Amino acid sequence: MEKTQETLASVKEYYGRILQSKRDLKTDACCSGDSLPDYLQLILKDLDAEIITKFYGCGSPIPLALEGCTVLDLGCGTGRDVYLVAALVGPGGRVIGVDMTDEQLEVARKHLPAQTRKFGYAQPNIEFQKGYIENLRELAIEDNSVDVVLSNCVINLSPDKKAVFREIFRVLKPGGELYFADIFAGCRVPDGLQADPVLLGECLGGAMYLEDFRRLLRDLGCLDYRVVTSRKVALSNTGVAAKAGMIDFYSLTVRAFKLETLEDICEDYGQAAIYLGTIPEAPHRFILDDHHVFKTGKPMLVCGNTASMLSETRYGQFFQIIGDRSTHFGPFPCGPAGSKGGEGDGPAGCSC
Repeated sequence: MEKTQETLASVKEYYGRILQSKRDLKTDACCSGDSLPDYLQLILKDLDAEIITKFYGCGSPIPLALEGCTVLDLGCGTGRDVYLVAALVGPGGRVIGVDMTDEQLEVARKHLPAQTRKFGYAQPNIEFQKGYIENLRELAIEDNSVDVVLSNCVINLSPDKKAVFREIFRVLKPGGELYFADIFAGCRVPDGLQADPVLLGECLGGAMYLEDFRRLLRDLGCLDYRVVTSRKVALSNTGVAAKAGMIDFYSLTVRAFKLETLEDICEDYGQAAIYLGTIPEAPHRFILDDHHVFKTGKPMLVCGNTASMLSETRYGQFFQIIGDRSTHFGPFPCGPAGSKGGEGDGPAGCSC
């Protein structure tokens, strides 16, 4: 408990007082290397500059098809992603931003009235709450109440990651989606480096070893997850590199679903999926992960897990699935882009 409180206090100090803008960061780990798609860039133009300047994230973890959804952002900071999502869910949707740092929440809340007017909403569809992502019950976020959980380079900062993911899968509805960006490590980070306040604040000290992440999800009943994007983190600061340069760090965007039908390897049932092209922001293709890009109208052979992800979630209305699980043909020959000599930059993600 003492170590947990020390970690939380260190993170609050780093993000509440030490960092005043992105210029204060010593690495690019906590700063997004991904450019936002055009439809998000248009929304971004309507956000106050302070929201953007004081926001720290390592990706663009905002999935498609959010209209009408209830979305939870863990570690929302100044609320950049919350505000982007608020425009996407529409007045009938709801966005909850959770953070533990007063200074960040002050910025987020300050701009709520003006941003609500800019979106043309009669009432805010955003709620910012102060709390800990390890214990969402204290915030009265109920079981099976959230369609999508987002997080942008925050879970690595938590001293109890198992509690975080346990809470995520508690609040997600059946078929709900976890879509998050974070820093992962190619090996386990030594205890001494985990406690280093600079490495912790720079999202490196608490980076999870990818295989430990896989095991954690497995233990919580999630047998398959997908890597959407991956990039290696450059340790350009000499002081940081001197401490942790022996470790490979990766910024990954990951998606996982709350589904009971997933298997621990990809199995072949002779199924195929056709993307209908009916998501307005993606008329020509839908990207599920780093090796599943569905072109509109073109059938694509898929494993049973992928078929479930596309049919038993909110994406089901946008896909036609051919076949079922009545006949089994053995393992499905599939793998991440980086595992077969492709262009993937980073560790392999899931079994399919």
